[in-house]
Amino acid sequence: MKSLGKILGLVILGLLLVVVAAGFALTHLFDPNDYKDEIRDLARSKAGLELNIDGDIGWSLFPWLGLELHETTLASVQTPDQPFADLRMLGLSVRVMPLLRREVQMSDITVNGLNLTLSRDEQGRGNWEGVGQPAGQAEQPAETPQAPAEPQTDEGERASRGKPLKLDIDSLTVSDARVTYHDAQSGQQFSAEGIELSTGAIREGSAIPLKLNAFFGSNQPVMRARTELQGALRFDNKLKRYQFEDMRLSGEASGEPLQGKTLSFSAQGQLLVDLAAQIAEWNSLRFTANQLRGLGELKARDLDNEPKFSGALTVAQFNLREFLQSAGQELPVTADGNVLGKAELVSRLSGTQNSLALEELTLKLDDSTFTGQIAISDFARQALRINLKGDRLDLDRYLPPPAKDESAGAARKSEVKSTQASAVGNGTTPLPSAPTQQAWSDAAVLPLDRLRTLDTDISLAVGSLTAMKLPLDGFNLKARSNRGLLELQELRGGLYGGRLQASASLDVRPALPLLAVQNRLNGVPVERLLESQGEEVVVKGLLNLDGDLRTQGNSQKAWIDNLNGKVGFIVDNGVLVDANLEQQLCRAIATLNRKPLSSEPRSKDTAFRELKGNLTLRNGVASNPDLRASIPGLTVNGNGDIDLRVLGMDYRVGIVIEGDKGAMPDPACQVNERYVGIEWPLRCRGPLELGAKACRFDNDALGKVAAKLAGEKLSEKIEEKLGDKVSPDLKDALKGLFKR
Repeated sequence: MKSLGKILGLVILGLLLVVVAAGFALTHLFDPNDYKDEIRDLARSKAGLELNIDGDIGWSLFPWLGLELHETTLASVQTPDQPFADLRMLGLSVRVMPLLRREVQMSDITVNGLNLTLSRDEQGRGNWEGVGQPAGQAEQPAETPQAPAEPQTDEGERASRGKPLKLDIDSLTVSDARVTYHDAQSGQQFSAEGIELSTGAIREGSAIPLKLNAFFGSNQPVMRARTELQGALRFDNKLKRYQFEDMRLSGEASGEPLQGKTLSFSAQGQLLVDLAAQIAEWNSLRFTANQLRGLGELKARDLDNEPKFSGALTVAQFNLREFLQSAGQELPVTADGNVLGKAELVSRLSGTQNSLALEELTLKLDDSTFTGQIAISDFARQALRINLKGDRLDLDRYLPPPAKDESAGAARKSEVKSTQASAVGNGTTPLPSAPTQQAWSDAAVLPLDRLRTLDTDISLAVGSLTAMKLPLDGFNLKARSNRGLLELQELRGGLYGGRLQASASLDVRPALPLLAVQNRLNGVPVERLLESQGEEVVVKGLLNLDGDLRTQGNSQKAWIDNLNGKVGFIVDNGVLVDANLEQQLCRAIATLNRKPLSSEPRSKDTAFRELKGNLTLRNGVASNPDLRASIPGLTVNGNGDIDLRVLGMDYRVGIVIEGDKGAMPDPACQVNERYVGIEWPLRCRGPLELGAKACRFDNDALGKVAAKLAGEKLSEKIEEKLGDKVSPDLKDALKGLFKR
């Protein structure tokens, strides 16, 4: 038995020596470089690859099947003169015996100097097309594929093929690699350069340490980013489950969108992709971008169909202004340079490949807090949807500061100032001249190209909003825009104890934009409106206004020049400031009474119960034929025009004494029965800013009143003299003679 065992041992030893000798002979006597042409033909016919090996092929056979390729290029057989890949060196080794058990045990895989260049031409054909197809198939036109005949295999082969392939690689190293993509149709180009990839042992089910460094770039827009990715990769091919644990991504980006600034960024978390369940998750997400810090989670489903994702996002308080400036975003000048100093956000996320929604949103911006939803329903159309409720917002702080007066406005202000200086006094100065200077700018106001592409639907409710220096309580706004038609469906809010309601539309589809506005004010103190706009208070009272206006153009001047429509107004319980019409009337009556005034007026203002009228606007000029004012003891009737182009007015006003026989401040202008029902003429002309201070009694018309009164007095004397001795017909004829 000992001899038999010794013999078997010698046989086995001899066989091993034969195998070793055969391997030595194959690797030393057989040179694969002699078969480059055969290898090239095989790659062309079986894989559709144009393979060119300029360097040497190194190899080993046992116990490792080793291979080294040097200076190799690859191209599609359809474009053999346009290589899409070249390789400086590829080295790998595989254990021979485990291959028989469908196990791949490899030593280090080394790839050096890989240059992968992918491109599409003007016809959209890629330089990689045809790879993987045999040469004959690649040249033939595509036909309807037919089901291949089922190959006949025995049970052993089927069992062998059904066994999953097991990978066992000591490490993978890729150095000095480069990948570029160019699309001739769009001119876009993307690149990844300086790629350095290293891994630990690659074994299924085990954590695989991974580190990747690369520089990414694009030309539309010009961007460049340095990135570093680290983590541990774990995969299970049978379950189709892939995890990236403790993922850490960091880097810096620069380029045209950043305007020469650098954006430092980082992200980390746990990634999971489960292809069997068609889900992906990014948990424990943390990210930074310069000063911005945030955390959250993301989940995606239906990966193979129409992916949908959801998640949560929290951004800690940060200085939004500094962040935007550090990212190269130029901010417009604001009235308050401290706005955008504080911002923070908490929200749920949902979306698809073409949409994104921030739901259950809480946004804090400076001193304001908003809740609701912000969404982009279609990235391609930039369709914006906003539904927010806020506590307070001072919008004026975020708007540009008031512009300096342009030439037209400055010239008019100089004219108004001169007129105001000459109009000082209690109605004793000459009637002011009508203004002539244009009050509006002809500079373009609206960005028409941008407005024509807007697709928005906005609903905004704010407890307290300040806009254009107007404080609005319980503010509500609904607006939408689509294909060049912008609609303000509703704007309402409380204003100084009254109410404001408005709606409007702007049609920018034609060359000349069309603007229509409907607005209503109820019980709003008119003096508060004037004060908020920095205007001098010339009238006080509660304003009720109902307007329907339309115009066209794209400048202040064009809007005023083309303004048409109607406005009705009523001012209740008001005061004409610095315009004592009572005193002016007293002076007129004293003149008729031929008595001097014994005192100055006790008040500079004139109170009234009601001031109302209707304006009909035609090309910037408002006609007001029915101005009415009710002053205690007086009624004021007027008609005239307001020229909005120069902000001037020209009115003829009649003051009627209604019969107040009470003593006036001065005995010289005591009202008697002769003056009851007489319409005293007043002329108002000049800039609107003067208000009632631009009004003077019309001396020419006043002479007619005096003549009429003189005629009535003579008629009374005739009545006294004739008594009942003359027939009524003769009396009437005599009286009428003096009234002409």
